[in-house]
Amino acid sequence: MEVLRDEQAVPRLAGGTAVTIGAYDGVHLGHRAVVAQVHRLAAERGLRTAVVTFDRHPASVVRPESAPCLLTDLEQKLELLARTGVDYTLVIHFDEARSKEPAEDFVTEVLVGALQAQVVVVGEDFHFGHQRRGNVALLREMGNQLGFDVQGIELVGVDGQPASPADRVSSTAIRAALRQGRIEDANRMLGRSHEVRGKVGNGDRRATELGYPTANIDVPAEVCLPNDGIYAGWYLRPDGRRHQAAISLGRRPTFYEDQPFSLLEAHILDFEGDLYGETARIQFVTRLRDELKFESVDALVAQIEQDCNRVRQVMAALP
Repeated sequence: MEVLRDEQAVPRLAGGTAVTIGAYDGVHLGHRAVVAQVHRLAAERGLRTAVVTFDRHPASVVRPESAPCLLTDLEQKLELLARTGVDYTLVIHFDEARSKEPAEDFVTEVLVGALQAQVVVVGEDFHFGHQRRGNVALLREMGNQLGFDVQGIELVGVDGQPASPADRVSSTAIRAALRQGRIEDANRMLGRSHEVRGKVGNGDRRATELGYPTANIDVPAEVCLPNDGIYAGWYLRPDGRRHQAAISLGRRPTFYEDQPFSLLEAHILDFEGDLYGETARIQFVTRLRDELKFESVDALVAQIEQDCNRVRQVMAALP
């Protein structure tokens, strides 16, 4: 996949493209169903395939006070899009000026002018442009004028089939599942384990004193974390090595009465070494239990041992 970052400098694409547009936050099963249709239509018509997405979520500019947290940062989003096999992803810089751009200008300048779109595929509820005035109907009207076809497709469930609103896969539904600690549901909609990334920093070394050292991961504030609790998952190092991990997300009530923020810690099973300063990738596989306040340190240590044993069982049962 070639990543294009300047719509003014897109090379001429012989024969044109089949293209889809969207924030593509999470690159979940619903997104991949749209991209699959792009591939089918491109193969039928001899076109290249393209995705148009943005370098930040449009809501973070249009309504920052209520913008959703991100399921993927830009780097991870591009990695996931590359796995879909598209030829090009055009990353549009989204700022206040872009937020005020009429939908019609976006179509003529980006879809037609930059990507030579021959067919545009979007979800049936897709909106774009200033005040979200662009939609499938507008795309079809402009397609008739400018020579491209438009396909609005029904949103799907985890089985890839058209679904009722309550069962549709969406970034909003995934965020809700994460907030409620329903990591398995979130993962089913994502089609993968939910992953967050951050640098390993220094902690207060309490976990080391307990005999279970942890990597303290500083995740950017705009990235979605699941609800506080204890999870089984993977710790991925920058060199690609993957380790089973007991993951704690919470405010450590056994030691602190009023810690103001949740801390993400990962105890890597059967590992010794220095992780400080490296960028970690944490994948949440399943939720083991709620975060609890223990009456004694000994009771906490006993529970951690049980958690680690449970992680081994969960991970051993993975396909």
